[in-house]
Amino acid sequence: MAKIKLTKGELKRQRDALRQYERYLPTLQLKKQQLQMEILHQAMMLDEKARAEEIKSREIDTWAALLADDFKVKDYGLPRDVVTEERNIAGVEFRVFKEAVFIEAEYDLFSAPLWVDAAIIHLRAFNSLRAEKRLLKENIVLLRKELRITNQRVNLFEKVKIPEAEEAIRLIKIYIGDQMSNAVGRSKIAKRKIEEYERLALAA
Repeated sequence: MAKIKLTKGELKRQRDALRQYERYLPTLQLKKQQLQMEILHQAMMLDEKARAEEIKSREIDTWAALLADDFKVKDYGLPRDVVTEERNIAGVEFRVFKEAVFIEAEYDLFSAPLWVDAAIIHLRAFNSLRAEKRLLKENIVLLRKELRITNQRVNLFEKVKIPEAEEAIRLIKIYIGDQMSNAVGRSKIAKRKIEEYERLALAA
């Protein structure tokens, strides 16, 4: 704790600072709670998408060998773009998955193998899940970083700033109280001396 001035002006400054810390701390604590809840929500969604991806991967494995065919099934199954929307939680901006956009599958229905339609549908579903998983992972990293910063600020206020201000106020009040007591004591002594001087003057 830095050295403080034991004055009434400093007492006011420390009281104002303490009020500010105590007013700001609940906002930080609420932000921390919201971030924790959103991280948990995103992590649960990530687990859900990972399980769905695993199931879809097993389905694809049953006819994956057919993908070696000259027909460009893989190209039709890769996303051309990923559509997202912005979301804000506790002042943190992040993206939410909406859909994966694919190029139009154009092929001759008569010459293409019978399995092509199903293969494209399965691949698109699989790659959509992968794109959503990537976004969820990015969000979790972003939210955890913000949570770490917020947690540091909460600790700073709870464990450093507020206790320091309270201790400074306590010390200044003790000092000012002592000064006032001393002043009263000196005043009484001075009064007694004046009274004694007046008695001696009258006696003379």
